[in-house]
Amino acid sequence: MRPADNATARAQKGQPSSTSHPGVEEEAEIILTFDDNRLASLVFGQYDQNLAHLERRLNVAAIANGNRVTVKGTPESSELARRVLETLYDRARQGASPGPGDVDGTIEESSLQGTLFPDAETAVPGLSAFDHIATRRRGVVRARNAAQNAYIKALKQDELVFAEGPAGTGKTWLAVGYAVSLLEAGQVDRLIISRPAVEAGERLGFLPGDMREKVDPYLRPIYDALYDFMEARHVDRGLQTGMIEIAPLAFMRGRTLTNSLVLLDEAQNTTSMQMKMFLTRLGEGSRMIITGDPTQIDLPPGQKSGLVEAVRILHGVEGISRVTFKEADVVRHDLVRRIVAAYDKAAKQEPPQEQSYRERNVRP
Repeated sequence: MRPADNATARAQKGQPSSTSHPGVEEEAEIILTFDDNRLASLVFGQYDQNLAHLERRLNVAAIANGNRVTVKGTPESSELARRVLETLYDRARQGASPGPGDVDGTIEESSLQGTLFPDAETAVPGLSAFDHIATRRRGVVRARNAAQNAYIKALKQDELVFAEGPAGTGKTWLAVGYAVSLLEAGQVDRLIISRPAVEAGERLGFLPGDMREKVDPYLRPIYDALYDFMEARHVDRGLQTGMIEIAPLAFMRGRTLTNSLVLLDEAQNTTSMQMKMFLTRLGEGSRMIITGDPTQIDLPPGQKSGLVEAVRILHGVEGISRVTFKEADVVRHDLVRRIVAAYDKAAKQEPPQEQSYRERNVRP
């Protein structure tokens, strides 16, 4: 049977099909035909934005025509693009609406599949190499890169997890999602989220309003993540009943937090005493997640970061994991990744006298 006829037969069975044609040396052409036009349009993205993103990431040409897409590039890149598109199609059949971020994650995942199954002709669509979390509102949320995969595995395995890295890597967002999943599954009774917010204490004590009204501006990113994973009415009810508690770090002193998921965000701005105080709040049946970016320390000169110190002191302790994200793991807009990389490059070029404070406060 000719390749084109074989492709048509596979498409009629409801599976994506591929056909290779000989071309210029070191260039391959793969044609994928999907059986459902609506799902194919979800895979391609609005105005084919997912295909455009795939082209930039893999240096291929991807041209859509109805429910068919033609991919041209090197044999390796074209094959990887095919695996990515087939996986995205399978996710779309399960109800997902892929975006550029999902393209990034699937590229990472498909690359890993190619490494794990080198003898297989194709990676199996829908076979996930990356771990996931699930909540009622968001459904399944899958890791988008190897760092997020290691993070989710650590969250499921250990009672205390440190996550360090730049903004946009999903540290806080995934931590909140995992916390919500445990709360909805009845594995914890409460969700307690905290951030260092000195300005919301004595310095802003003269402002009108109760404690929540004073600290809300500093905790807004946490609320945003909660509303991403839970219905607004469930978040509001949880806040009213105490099932969900969001408070500045200072309000943790003297408490023992049992049967709870406790999350400390922006931990790089804790002092050594604050971090020790927070760590010793852990009670029976509780789990703790601590996130922060050691390159964004706002403490006064000469004061050590509690996050940096804790990671150094607790290294190797059983039941504690540490996951480090890099600028390559940023999952926001592509421009954010380039901004983070540019700042990191500039930091390395600082004169010694400007860099000494950063070294004292950022590196263990």
